[in-house]
Amino acid sequence: MRRGDFAAAWKISDALLPLARAQDHRVVPRHLQNIWDGTPLEGKRVLGRCYHGLGDTIQFIRYAALLKHVAGRVVVWVQPSLIPLLRGVEGIDELLPLRDGVPDVEYDVDVELNELPYVFRTTLANVPAEVPYLHVEPVWLGNTEKFRVGLIWQSGEWEATRSIPFRLVQPLAQFSDIQWHILQRDAVEAGWNGAFGVISGGDNPLDDARVMRALDLVISVDTMTAHLAGALGCKTWTLLPFEADWRWMCDREDSPWYPTMRLFRQKQEGNWEEVIGDIGRELTKVVAQDRRQFAAARPDL
Repeated sequence: MRRGDFAAAWKISDALLPLARAQDHRVVPRHLQNIWDGTPLEGKRVLGRCYHGLGDTIQFIRYAALLKHVAGRVVVWVQPSLIPLLRGVEGIDELLPLRDGVPDVEYDVDVELNELPYVFRTTLANVPAEVPYLHVEPVWLGNTEKFRVGLIWQSGEWEATRSIPFRLVQPLAQFSDIQWHILQRDAVEAGWNGAFGVISGGDNPLDDARVMRALDLVISVDTMTAHLAGALGCKTWTLLPFEADWRWMCDREDSPWYPTMRLFRQKQEGNWEEVIGDIGRELTKVVAQDRRQFAAARPDL
């Protein structure tokens, strides 16, 4: 899948399906569980489980619309913090808060959201990539002539290589034509010094989404906020470590999952300085272009 050969991956998954059916969920952690057992979904009451991270749920909730085309009813058992954001997603009949135990709903067949690309035999030619598929109203951020940019530099604790030390992103503060909006969760704990940008989000996905809709650009490491910005159809720059996750594949600057996203990759393992340098050069270009467009619309400036 990192090479983009999804079809080959599905052949392997087909071969492994008998092992998936035999898996003992009593001893296997949720995020490692195989849920779908190959049962056809047509006309069935389908339960979509969300056993991975928030970013995974946001990325693969796009399949709800495809699922609804074949299923009789679609219920999604989802992380509670995402329920306000996912209301109104096409194809979902009911959202239930994920918890320990069993879901309080009757269903015929269940599937983990991350398994849906396999269920629908997705390839690079047919990735369901129409954005936005999440819809929120933008928050009011006031009037400004500056270019509005959201910034997230730290990912979850479970994979530290995705995060960038705050001192390395701090040089971006030199752009006086940019109004920086800090969307980093627990920004102070993540190294924010209070002198670079203003905290505009980071508390919950819905509020982050509303802020993103009011921005000109979102810059994020590989974490939930990158998927959120992409699902909203926002212009997004995602910063990737040298060994990036499979979904970003290899050597691409674009993402088949998110048409409005651009990828910036480490060329050497651990070298974020070069990536931030690339971001700085590209910001110089887009800010200059934005100023020209703004000036054309406002000839009095």
